[in-house]
Amino acid sequence: MKKHSEVKILVIDDEPFIRESLVGFLEDCDYDVSSAESAEQALHLLRETPYNVAIVNLRLPGMNGDMFIQEINRLVPQIRFLIHTGSVDYRLSKKLLDIGVRPDHVFYKPQHDLMLFVDTIEDMFKDATA
Repeated sequence: MKKHSEVKILVIDDEPFIRESLVGFLEDCDYDVSSAESAEQALHLLRETPYNVAIVNLRLPGMNGDMFIQEINRLVPQIRFLIHTGSVDYRLSKKLLDIGVRPDHVFYKPQHDLMLFVDTIEDMFKDATA
């Protein structure tokens, strides 16, 4: 299993409070975390730095989260995705399921137990060596 400090996470959310709260929590859990307020800003960061996980809000200004995940999967197929959405009726599209995003990778706002993110990220890397 990878150590938390070896997992690089990119949080993409246009809501500053949610983005900063999630970044702070994950940093407290010893993850290496960056953030972006738009898909376009995240694309720029991903061209400069390799990330293991992207936590993506769906409703973003400009390119939406669904399109962003599809684009990044084409550019960086090894990255893994978690979806963080306020759309309680959201269901994964076949395209995202084919990429490997599972229903347990979707978190609904407000997410009261942020440890669920950590548990899911740990599960993603449980077979990886340190």
